[in-house]
Amino acid sequence: MPLRTSDFDYELPRELIAQSPSAIRGESRLLVVRRTDRRTDGQTVETPSAGADRPTARPTDRRFSDLPALIPEGDLLILNSTKVRHARLLGRRASGAPAEVLLLHPAGEDTWVAMGKPGSALKPGKRIDLGSGIAIETIEELPDGYRRVRCIGASAEEAMDRVGRLPLPPYIDRDPTPDDGLRYQTVFAEREGSVAAPTAGLHFTPALLGALESSGVRIAWLDLEVGPGTFKPVEVEDFTRHPMHPERYDLPESVAVAITETRARGGAVWAVGTTVVRALESAANPVGGVVPGAGETRLMITPGYRFRVVDRLLTNFHLPRSTLLMLVAAFAGLETTLAAYRMAVELRFRFYSYGDAMVVL
Repeated sequence: MPLRTSDFDYELPRELIAQSPSAIRGESRLLVVRRTDRRTDGQTVETPSAGADRPTARPTDRRFSDLPALIPEGDLLILNSTKVRHARLLGRRASGAPAEVLLLHPAGEDTWVAMGKPGSALKPGKRIDLGSGIAIETIEELPDGYRRVRCIGASAEEAMDRVGRLPLPPYIDRDPTPDDGLRYQTVFAEREGSVAAPTAGLHFTPALLGALESSGVRIAWLDLEVGPGTFKPVEVEDFTRHPMHPERYDLPESVAVAITETRARGGAVWAVGTTVVRALESAANPVGGVVPGAGETRLMITPGYRFRVVDRLLTNFHLPRSTLLMLVAAFAGLETTLAAYRMAVELRFRFYSYGDAMVVL
């Protein structure tokens, strides 16, 4: 029988949804999952990209700071250097009722693609007063519930700087604090462009990155703008009918060169987060490398997909019935993934954006 969306469900006690980051960055837990049988000489028996379920060793409970001991010298670690915009704008309609807008990306001619609520406040011609002499006016309605809007009284960048809020995920049930301004960004974040953080990267510290480089691990960065579609649930049982959200990426030439050189040495490519997986696999060439440059991905990775670039995956724990969980299941195997999630629940791991991490070897 073909897989259905309900096959990617699991039970999660609400109290395991992390509402805040770990007390100190880098002190999260790490569940180590092995997806294939390995011989005593360390060679992989099954092709890891097949994503097939095979008898595996029981996952182990480690600390994220143990990561340098898990990555061999000569391997390549690729991270997403995107930075989260303060893109959530709260305001009032002409009636005085509240409304909000989330700016997604520029649309040209000083306009932006946005989404917001309630939808009635974002009809063409209507304005939302943000205070400080700034307003948002809707220009037109776009497909998928999006709008094209413009800022009045300031540029969009000025509006986000002056009145914008960090758009924390919908399952974090509180307003952002000044601490979120630091902890919901990676330490290597550079260019603003995302409305959500590449959360697997939140665990890294400068000291850990330095330790990895000192041990002979090569590190590279790409940029994928994480969009709101990352939180969009799969609402149909036939997940092949799910409209996959687009996300922009920029893959530097240096990353393509690093992958080619790593392959030539017999090293493995480690993706930090599902965002890196989507960018790399979308840009894959037939020989296990990537084509550098800017692009947009709508790639939906589900079991049966054969990975062409990524050999190892470091990720956080994802929502049930989500495209991100489907991607992990495609990489590790569905039963292996669900067994690891059940173990994480039993061991009281923390889930989602501010939660703990899992590495799939």
